[in-house]
Amino acid sequence: MKRFSVFPVLMIVFALVLAACAPAATPTPEPTAIPEPTAMPEPEVMEMDIVDTAVADGRFTTLVAAVTAADLVDTLKSEGPFTVFAPTDDAFAALPEGTLESLLLPENKQALTDILLYHVVSGKVMAEDVVNLDMATTALDKDVAIKVDMGNVYINDAKVIITDIETSNGVIHVIDAVILPPAEDEAMMEKTIVDIAVADGRFDTLVAAVTAADLVETLSSEGPFTVFAPTDDAFAALPDGTLESLLLPENKQALTDILLYHVVSGKVLAEDVVGLSSAPTALGPDITITIKDGNVYLNDTIQVIITDIEASNGVIHVIDGVLLPPQ
Repeated sequence: MKRFSVFPVLMIVFALVLAACAPAATPTPEPTAIPEPTAMPEPEVMEMDIVDTAVADGRFTTLVAAVTAADLVDTLKSEGPFTVFAPTDDAFAALPEGTLESLLLPENKQALTDILLYHVVSGKVMAEDVVNLDMATTALDKDVAIKVDMGNVYINDAKVIITDIETSNGVIHVIDAVILPPAEDEAMMEKTIVDIAVADGRFDTLVAAVTAADLVETLSSEGPFTVFAPTDDAFAALPDGTLESLLLPENKQALTDILLYHVVSGKVLAEDVVGLSSAPTALGPDITITIKDGNVYLNDTIQVIITDIEASNGVIHVIDGVLLPPQ
């Protein structure tokens, strides 16, 4: 009789039990993709417009008040672009006494508007382009003259002292005087050398000296004359006590001689001055004229700083020192 062995069966069962008890295989995780870094957006730089820039600056409070009185705020805050030749507060303060107050009156709104529009040019004209122009048409539809003189740029008779203040709707160039439309300018041309010196505000000492020397009538006469006019700062730079002494009645002749030494017969504009080496004065002795580094000097040391302020009887060139006659 054949015998059946249970040993192989037991081995098979045992193997099945081991297989059932073994831990299940852990699947290998798929690699997680690292997201690309997101670039942060650049902060948007918001430039201020012409009006906001003028308000924030602090040197244009009078200009801002005038623009407001003329109802031009919205215009100068619009898209533009505009180029504004902006007079400083000091420039407005140099207008003849009472002029600004009169212009700010409601009944003179049109005159004020015309003057302000005469400081605005359409388009964004940077300094590098301004120097290549000889004129520009303003928002008043009247031209301003542009000239480069001894390294400085002038808009009519106003000197450009700061350039290229960029805004969101144009550019501001700062000037040291208020420029007047032709009709206003013609009225100024009716003023004599003395009238202009009195109205300017930078020549109070010169006017006092001319009065003390009894030269007002002379310099108000037909002429024409060319006056090299020292500023108040120029007189203040004289040695202590010099001016006070000259204004004494007993020194009237010495004062007269000094003043006449600043006067040349005829109307000699800047373009002619630079072609001269000397010029005879109303006192008699010559003053010497030299060009150094593009600047004009009288008697080697006194610099001409502003030129061609025209009057009905001649022209004024502004100088930074007092000329003293040869002994």
